[in-house]
Amino acid sequence: MTARPGSPRPIPPAPPRGLHLARDYASQTVEARLRRAEWERLCHGAYASQARPLHGSQRALAVMLAVHDRISVPHWFSHESAAIAWGLPVWRTPSVTHVRQSSRPGSTRDRSVIRHGGAVDEQHLTVVGDLPVTDIEQTMVDCARSLPPLAGLVVADAALRAGANRDVALRMVEQMRGGRGVVRAHAIIELADDGAESPGESATRFAVLRDGLPRPRTQIPVMTSLGVFWADLGWEEWLVLLEYDGRVKYADGDELMREKRRHDALVEAGARVVRIVKEDIPSRVRVTERVQRLLPREIEIVRRPALRT
Repeated sequence: MTARPGSPRPIPPAPPRGLHLARDYASQTVEARLRRAEWERLCHGAYASQARPLHGSQRALAVMLAVHDRISVPHWFSHESAAIAWGLPVWRTPSVTHVRQSSRPGSTRDRSVIRHGGAVDEQHLTVVGDLPVTDIEQTMVDCARSLPPLAGLVVADAALRAGANRDVALRMVEQMRGGRGVVRAHAIIELADDGAESPGESATRFAVLRDGLPRPRTQIPVMTSLGVFWADLGWEEWLVLLEYDGRVKYADGDELMREKRRHDALVEAGARVVRIVKEDIPSRVRVTERVQRLLPREIEIVRRPALRT
């Protein structure tokens, strides 16, 4: 991967604003604010101000803070929850909170919290912000083992961008040989690429890898009449480029016109550009077959069964 100038890297998010814990208020106050629709319930004992509604990862982070506040035994957030604490994007925001703890939970079970047992090496436990979490390599391994392959690759790509060490993660996977999801995790971490700058770019790369096309390169510089432009991914030896278009990418008409000029400049430079949107990802016809028509017929199709589990 070639680093694109100014390329952003994931960083841990700031604590969400507007979180209220029930322990800080009289029960009558909580009931009144819920009745007046000033607050909404996030989880047991935690509320958010309707004036500052929380969505997506910020909402998941607020729930983690509330869960952390009420667990009295040593614990560490893990899996997708740890990914969110590290500031890594996830393909879909989880509806549950993942926690590792060595002691067994009490008789009162919260179904919105999934507790994972088993020992974790202390060197892979840390603190991010105010939250105890698994370190970034352990988080990447846990997600690669437990999530569907596409979602696991999204986290693994972002973890590498944030500074995770691939070799450390692969050694951890090797020590788990024979365990559930280990073959999938090894494949995903091997294929992870820190050049992917968004979940959409990771998903686009996943689609062509899943269907056996050669491994694409990320962040390809192309010299055009308007200067150097960086394509999301593709195969520079054949000048076939893939560009992921997110829904918020073109905020206004000026942005749309700039992108059209960029696209035209890439085509004039000899590139063949395939544009992908989120709805295309599940369909082989919409991604792989469109791309494959532009690649040499003699390319080798590589079986990657771990990406189809």
